[in-house]
Amino acid sequence: MLKLLLQRISFPLKMIKNGKNIVLFDGVCNLCNRLIRFIIKRDPKAIFRFAALQSKTGQELLMQMKLPMNDMDSVVYISEGEYFFRSSAILHILHDLGGVWKLFYAFIVIPSFCRDFIYSIVAKTRYKVFGKRETCMVPTPDLQQRFLD
Repeated sequence: MLKLLLQRISFPLKMIKNGKNIVLFDGVCNLCNRLIRFIIKRDPKAIFRFAALQSKTGQELLMQMKLPMNDMDSVVYISEGEYFFRSSAILHILHDLGGVWKLFYAFIVIPSFCRDFIYSIVAKTRYKVFGKRETCMVPTPDLQQRFLD
């Protein structure tokens, strides 16, 4: 539980040589899938890679980071051997997208417990508001190389 309270933790990434810009998301959540499409649309250099939390790769990464493997309420962002989750993950993703999105990183000064409180409300109601898929998103052939599974 203590690790869940921490927002920035370093770890050795054994499974993927380049532990940079990996977004783990709830593959059946429509809001999460919209986030992934948002990132892809604004990432012309294709620096981000993706895996569903439910996928084999997602589960292995969670296990390596010693994070709960059944908690699908959080986006996890891995960048240069560190991982971030909940609101910190979103802010770091926006920062790394660059451009005008980088400005949102200023919200990092708000204590994480305040940001994560709002994040938790959205996470708990996301299926009701945005819906849920029966299966994880299957990327189109042109996007396949951006997904780790």
